[in-house]
Amino acid sequence: MKEELLTLASKLVEKALGEGFSEAAVKITSSRRTMVKIANSEPSVVQYWNTLNVGLYLVKDKKILIVELEPSNIEELDKSIRELIGIADKIMESPFYAPLPEPDKKLEPIPGLVDDNIIKVLDNPVELAEAVIETAHRERIDFTAGAIDLAYTEKALATSKNVELYEDSTRIQAYLRAFVGEDGSGQWALGSRKLDRKKLEEMASIAARYAVDSRGRVDIEPGVYDIILSPMVFGNLLDLVGRMSSAFSMFMGMSMFVKNKPGDKVASEKLTLIDDARNPELPGSTSFDDEGIPTYSKPIIENGVLRTILHNSKTAAKVGAKTTGNAGWITPMPWNLIVKPGTHSLEELIGEVKKGILVTNNWYTRLQNYVEGLFSTITRDALFLIENGKITKPINKLRIADSLSRLLNNIEALG
Repeated sequence: MKEELLTLASKLVEKALGEGFSEAAVKITSSRRTMVKIANSEPSVVQYWNTLNVGLYLVKDKKILIVELEPSNIEELDKSIRELIGIADKIMESPFYAPLPEPDKKLEPIPGLVDDNIIKVLDNPVELAEAVIETAHRERIDFTAGAIDLAYTEKALATSKNVELYEDSTRIQAYLRAFVGEDGSGQWALGSRKLDRKKLEEMASIAARYAVDSRGRVDIEPGVYDIILSPMVFGNLLDLVGRMSSAFSMFMGMSMFVKNKPGDKVASEKLTLIDDARNPELPGSTSFDDEGIPTYSKPIIENGVLRTILHNSKTAAKVGAKTTGNAGWITPMPWNLIVKPGTHSLEELIGEVKKGILVTNNWYTRLQNYVEGLFSTITRDALFLIENGKITKPINKLRIADSLSRLLNNIEALG
């Protein structure tokens, strides 16, 4: 569908200019998606989606309209553009307006974003679910629940600056929860551009092992504890940090970095957080952003120092900076967040803790104050007390309340 999508995107740009808009960008995303849900250790439901999403970015006299549509035919799109030109006369100029950027000839496609193994199982993913369930039941668990979500996606971008770009990709996202008795539960998850059956089985094994080990939970006294965060939990919190590194979040007062600038120390020197936009293994990777600017890998935080504020062309123009290839049409965003690995194994991390907690999963993460980074989150599934370097007992769920700044600055070791 490459040529069809590019042709449609270009025609819609021409249509918008013909109706009276001064600038236009069109992003079309076509997706085949399949999800198999697991309940009571059986594949319970298989769902299929074929979707076409059309995003319109339209400018008239520095007034910006952004619309997303799922049209049933081309005539709907033409009608929408005709109607939008009338709306443009009634809205205010955008304080963030900047011209769409010119095309960049240095753009390099990312090889390996499509895995044929994912495309092959889109029609029937049940066998994958059965393999995950079987692996989990090698432990003495009662039942499992979860989902495997697979997709093949094509996207085309055209702008009034003669940008015409196309990219296709696959992805898999999966999670599994395992349950034992009245209180034993564990969860693990994965996300990738590629289907790796061994990693799926490893996900199931970890969830099941945590479920078995977390039986017989007890309460502990409220207090101050050292904590070891699993990749799922730390990733959940770093997602907040990544979004706060967007210049738009800073302009809106929704960032802990409002008072910072690149070069400021904002975390322990042990933390390096990278926006890795071009790693073909990771599900957010892309060679170009929503303005057609090439993406690249960049440190957001390097050895504890704030290095990069994420920009699109609008936020960059606002402060005299350059776009970082992270454009959404409204807000810049990181593509993939990765943490530079540390040198410790999980066992070594546990061995260094005298009084602490191993947190394997969490949910209901909420921010009470964006500028201060004050947050709370609820632990979920397996949770363990650590005493004198050893896991001593599973414990009941807790609420963790702290600030992101204190959390980042108090990192002692990474695995």
